[in-house]
Amino acid sequence: MGAKNMVVSGDYKGKAVSQVRGTAFITTGLFKSINIDKNTVESYEVLDEEHQKSATSAVGRAAVGGLLLGPVGLLAGLSAKTKGAYYIALQFKDGKRSLIEADDKVYKAIMQQLF
Repeated sequence: MGAKNMVVSGDYKGKAVSQVRGTAFITTGLFKSINIDKNTVESYEVLDEEHQKSATSAVGRAAVGGLLLGPVGLLAGLSAKTKGAYYIALQFKDGKRSLIEADDKVYKAIMQQLF
């Protein structure tokens, strides 16, 4: 089963994440969306198995803990079992935070926009 391409936790939870011509965005309403790029995102972190383990440990990394919107249990539910799925914690410039699950296409678009 592939990645969901959606916000799985935090602000905009349940909203779709898409990309069109290399621009990634979160759809927030019928004709409303928020671009995921350098203009809107303060910081981000891609979570892999290592980050999941360190974040669920008692100490965890402050950056991961700060970005991950609270309960450490959230990461326990994430696993690398979903093939081709990337988890990206986003800190927006307006203070909102989202954890996104993305497939290869959306992940690459996000990375290109944020690099």
